[in-house]
Amino acid sequence: MIQYKFNAGQSVDLHFPKGSYQAAPGPYSVVRRLPSNGRENLYRLKSDSDGHERVAVESEMSSRVL
Repeated sequence: MIQYKFNAGQSVDLHFPKGSYQAAPGPYSVVRRLPSNGRENLYRLKSDSDGHERVAVESEMSSRVL
């Protein structure tokens, strides 16, 4: 059974390798969990700042600390 680290509705931050594409800054909300890509869990996220949605892998995400 796949163990997901984040749940729908949870607020998270995204982290990207230097020199890679940068999405909108700020917190994201987990919209839903997606099937694994075979290596990592995938999530549908929605930006709290601009409302755009994107897909992210679990290694790019961390729990948002308030």
